[in-house]
Amino acid sequence: MARTASARGSRGSRGARASRGLRGLFGPGHAGHSVVTDHLGALSLPVGDDGVVIGDDAEGRPQLVGFHRSTPYDVLLIGGLWTAQVLALRAAGTGARVAVETGRPREWTTLSQSAGAGLDCVTLHDVGRVPPMGATVGSPVVVVRDCGMRPPRGRVVSSPWQSVLTLLPYLSPVAPRLMRTSTLVGVQRVSPQEAQQIGRILGLHPTETEALPTLADGVTLWCAGRERHWVMTSATDAESGLLGMPRRMD
Repeated sequence: MARTASARGSRGSRGARASRGLRGLFGPGHAGHSVVTDHLGALSLPVGDDGVVIGDDAEGRPQLVGFHRSTPYDVLLIGGLWTAQVLALRAAGTGARVAVETGRPREWTTLSQSAGAGLDCVTLHDVGRVPPMGATVGSPVVVVRDCGMRPPRGRVVSSPWQSVLTLLPYLSPVAPRLMRTSTLVGVQRVSPQEAQQIGRILGLHPTETEALPTLADGVTLWCAGRERHWVMTSATDAESGLLGMPRRMD
């Protein structure tokens, strides 16, 4: 998981847009800059984090997930449809093509039609019918699998520049396998029995396991290896107008 950023969306994308906006403008000529060799070690190039803002941590710092990677990246969310839709909408906002594989297209139609101002940046597909997306570094893809409690093995899997986010509404027989094989796992409010099983599989601290049944709507525990991040996802005005307020149940 990436660390923090100062605003929602992709900072890298904004930088690219700014660069394009300045292209063709010429300032006054300058002589080349130079520095003595002994001072080279003091130079640094600040590079900001890039990715999709998934919410804020307990200190109010934005937390990001870098869906666009040169290696396969699998994300599992045991939680609500609302959070999955916010992530899909924000991924589309960073320039990704989002393919939603779902057995309940009516729940996704409004988002699909509203995202991208009429562009087909969020497309809906029946379960098992996602076509090859042709992901590239210049045209990354996020596949969202909303296929119920027992999602079948998909024909389209994670690959370079194509990440897969699988949504499970609750713990299911396939959840242990997905938790073990996913690079990033998010867990929202679950029952005490589910929390105990999740805690064993993910190696959670007892206090983390005990907290899972008490989480408020919009709060997710994100786990990547030994990293743990409690994140509160809040809707922007545009998102709340489209999706409503955060909720765990659908």
